[in-house]
Amino acid sequence: MLQNIGIIFMELEQLSSQLDKNKSLPPVELWDPPYCGEIDLEIKSNGDWFYNGTIFKRLPLVKLLASVLKREVTNNIDHYFLVTPVEKIMIKVNDVPFMLTQWQWSDETQKTMIVKTSLDDEFILNKEHPVTLAEDGCLYVIVRRNLSAKVHRNVYYQWVELASESKTKKGTEMVFSSADSIISLGLID
Repeated sequence: MLQNIGIIFMELEQLSSQLDKNKSLPPVELWDPPYCGEIDLEIKSNGDWFYNGTIFKRLPLVKLLASVLKREVTNNIDHYFLVTPVEKIMIKVNDVPFMLTQWQWSDETQKTMIVKTSLDDEFILNKEHPVTLAEDGCLYVIVRRNLSAKVHRNVYYQWVELASESKTKKGTEMVFSSADSIISLGLID
């Protein structure tokens, strides 16, 4: 098992140097390497990454690992893996791998919202990056591929401040719009 960890980190170093050159994410959705077991790497509900019970303090390393993160769903259960072209290692994710921590309007018209995760993934809140409301009231956003970010509570409260009431088929909802998408923060009835 430790041999596998060493191999994946060597491959990650190679991927990292390639990523630095072209500034794009590796095509993990195209890779289907053999399963090689699991490692004691855990992403906590608040977005912190831990290895063997110790928090990662180097953000560049976390960003590198996140760049090769892949989610697979089997029997309605999410499984997360770090993948390279030659191996796939399972990790534990307590909720979702990312936390949406910042937002701003793209300009003074306030028609397009730009959001950012704690790992500096930045994108426009739109139909490609929909917001979903879980049964427990938490909001989630698709960041990339099929990986989600939980909307941080501070962002949620800021969005509530700018939202307005709207009558819908579901009832009265708190909503706002971004890039011609209606974002619902939930029912107020």
